[in-house]
Amino acid sequence: MGLEEDIKQKKFKSVYQKAGINLTYTTSFMMNRNMRLLKKFGLTLPQFNILRILRGQYPQATTVNDLIDRMLDKSSNASRIVEKLRSKKLVERKVCENDRRAVDVSITKVGLDLLAKIDAVEHEFYFGESTLTEAEAQLLNELLDKGRGAYENEN
Repeated sequence: MGLEEDIKQKKFKSVYQKAGINLTYTTSFMMNRNMRLLKKFGLTLPQFNILRILRGQYPQATTVNDLIDRMLDKSSNASRIVEKLRSKKLVERKVCENDRRAVDVSITKVGLDLLAKIDAVEHEFYFGESTLTEAEAQLLNELLDKGRGAYENEN
C-alpha cells in the first residue's frame, strides 16, 4: 500500500509535504513494529538502545551522561531506564572512580546473552533485503542524512 491509501489522503500540498508525512508515518510504523518484537524479550525500545550502546562499549563501562548523548530518543529518562535494566540484572551500576558524582554503567553477561538472542531475529527490525536492494538502502541512508543535516544546528 502507498501512503495515500494508508492515511486516506489523496492530495498533498507538495511532494516535500508528502515526504515529511511519509517519513513520520514510516517512523511510527517501524517503532510500533519494533516495540512488538522487543516485547517478546521483555524490553522497550529505549532499553534495547541502551543495551546496544553498552555492548558497543563492552568491556568498558560508560556514564549515564554518555548514554544520554548517544541515545536515539533524546527525551528518554536514561537514569530510570538504567535502573529498570539493573533490576532485570542486564546492567550494573558503580560509582565512577574518577568522578564520585558520576555513575558508571556496564552490561552484564545476562544482558549480553539477551542481545545475542535478539541478534538472531535482528533482521526483522529493519527494512530487509527483500524490501530494498543494498544500493537503495545506501541511497535511503544518504537522503535521510541529507534531510536531517539541514536541521542539525537547531538544537
